Amino acid sequence: MPAMETALHLVDMARLTRDLAQDAEAYRAARPFPHVVLDDVLHREAFEQAARAFPPIDDEFWKGYLHVNETKYSNTVPDTWAPALQSLAQEFCSAEFVTYLEELTGIERLIPDYTMDGGGLHMTLRGGHLNIHTDFSTHHAHENWARRVNILVYLNEEWHDEWGGKLELWDKEMTACQDTVTPAGNRMLVFTTSEDSFHGHPDGLACPPDQARRSLAMYYFTEEAAPVRRATNYQARPEESRLRKATIAADRTVLDVYDRAKRRLGISDEVAHKVLGAVSKLRKKK
Repeated sequence: MPAMETALHLVDMARLTRDLAQDAEAYRAARPFPHVVLDDVLHREAFEQAARAFPPIDDEFWKGYLHVNETKYSNTVPDTWAPALQSLAQEFCSAEFVTYLEELTGIERLIPDYTMDGGGLHMTLRGGHLNIHTDFSTHHAHENWARRVNILVYLNEEWHDEWGGKLELWDKEMTACQDTVTPAGNRMLVFTTSEDSFHGHPDGLACPPDQARRSLAMYYFTEEAAPVRRATNYQARPEESRLRKATIAADRTVLDVYDRAKRRLGISDEVAHKVLGAVSKLRKKK
């Protein structure tokens, strides 16, 4: 999918390009894997419009990923989004923004993905979590596309430290969290997707019931001759119990089977949500 020829009005490219040289240097030097956190990415009015346009908690188009390793909701169908959010995603797929990402990350020939394979709008409610993991490595519809870069743009109008939800970045040996990112509004995290880029927010959120952790996730790929397929690789933290570690591993295996089936048989995410929900309910009864 080529980058879109879109005029940028929402993303503050002047602010991003002004600091590009130092941000690129910081990106490549970052630990535990290449990443950078950028604030004020959208023009103020654009951020406010996007935050207001974010679907409410009870929106009919949310699909739940409710199982051991994550309890969050997503909407991967831009046609169901408000115009402000569609326009924002289109700008993140634009040739100008993709060129910026290539210069920031040092990764050439990036391909944006407006189909939102695994990306899109994400929402996590009170008590929700996302265990530490690395992401699936190839596009489900274009298996010669290797996933290379993630951007997470936080669209929370307010967020307090006591609510939790900081994204944890862990070392490749899964021995320690080496950095955290608060999901503050108008903040963007950019990081290189690899088999070692472990991240997540594994503790349940403590936000009020009428609040949610909101973000837009966009993924970028490169075309490769024979990319290695890896499913999402969830990991337990060192301090977790032996039973908890076994449960996380078992759930990871189920998700790997689903990932293979989705690719080979064309199983829809709708079916996946139902299966994962059923498995989660069965485990809660045990």
